[in-house]
Amino acid sequence: MTRRTIGSYLQSSALALSHHGGDALLAMDVPADCQTTNAAAAVTVEPGERYAVARGVGVVPVRGLLTPNFFLFEKYMGWTTYQGLEQSLAELAANDDCSGIVLDMDCPGGMVLGIEGAAQAIAAAAAIKPVHVLVNPLAASAAYWLASQATEITITPGALVGSIGVRLTATSPQDTDNWGDQWFEISSSHARAKAPDPATEAGMAELRRSLDETEALFHAAVAAGRGIDPAQLTAQLSVTDDPQDGGAVFGPEQGIARGLVDQLENRDAFYARVMAAYAPAPRPQARAFAALAAAAQARAAT
Repeated sequence: MTRRTIGSYLQSSALALSHHGGDALLAMDVPADCQTTNAAAAVTVEPGERYAVARGVGVVPVRGLLTPNFFLFEKYMGWTTYQGLEQSLAELAANDDCSGIVLDMDCPGGMVLGIEGAAQAIAAAAAIKPVHVLVNPLAASAAYWLASQATEITITPGALVGSIGVRLTATSPQDTDNWGDQWFEISSSHARAKAPDPATEAGMAELRRSLDETEALFHAAVAAGRGIDPAQLTAQLSVTDDPQDGGAVFGPEQGIARGLVDQLENRDAFYARVMAAYAPAPRPQARAFAALAAAAQARAAT
């Protein structure tokens, strides 16, 4: 019996996905029936809901493998989709009861297809009201692509950010006696580009060209969102003096030093700060009633 894994739905798709946590999710069996609840410290997002608003703050959990519109994963596993994220950001940006937005992230990344619209939706919302990202404990690859478009990024102790790059898997048909294909994993004319063979030099070059094209979009989005000089970004992300040695994930200290995040804060402190900043002010009418009640109590006491 063939296993129905998460990865089987994404075969040969270009992924902006970190090995940190991502590979384990790809290997998971698709559950017949499950439901998760995404909860934040100060706000509970009910099953089936994409976000919740409390005390002037809209909280949007960003979880699981990111896909364009795999609503099966969203419905039964609570995983984020790009289309769902776009809709949530548009609704919260237009919601007068929401003064600030939190993207609560625990995500290794996902598919490249569809991500630009979601990233643009975050940037558009951030132009209307502040968008805060809480990395708790992971915002890697495609998830960091999204996070980089926010107003501010906070990382919790021990959390990781980065893995800025693109990868995919591809197959090369083998002799029939070998019972199958040879699999390749690649990190970032005419009809030959339709199905390039990674076993050939030309095929590998075409696959890498496609990855590098997507990586360039990824780098441009991070540079613009984080205010980093595009010419310096690859060196800033490299773990050596060679700018090709990027794609790593970083903890809080290195994430801050490299300009990927703004500050280190634990989850409770983050929500206390954000909720205090956007909690609705007491209504004048309520204050007037309180004053009348106090006056009545004073009269009753005399």
